[in-house]
Amino acid sequence: MAARDRYSRKLECSQCGNTGFAEVSEDDTPSRKTRGFEIDALPGGFETEFASSNPRRHMIRCRCGHKFKFEQTTAYAPGGEPRY
Repeated sequence: MAARDRYSRKLECSQCGNTGFAEVSEDDTPSRKTRGFEIDALPGGFETEFASSNPRRHMIRCRCGHKFKFEQTTAYAPGGEPRY
């Protein structure tokens, strides 16, 4: 049985500003076709709109109705630091 990599990722709704950290896991076996991506826990105010084993296709819905991809290309402010 393969182990799973676990990590947290900050979710931020660009429409209403709701934020929180999602707990996710992926297979750590590089020979697999897919990453085996799964969301283990979502913060309050967020839910899965469309589940996918690919984090770039997994869609999240905020309580305000705004939908966005779980993993997306992020443009950081000058200096390369994320805004928290």
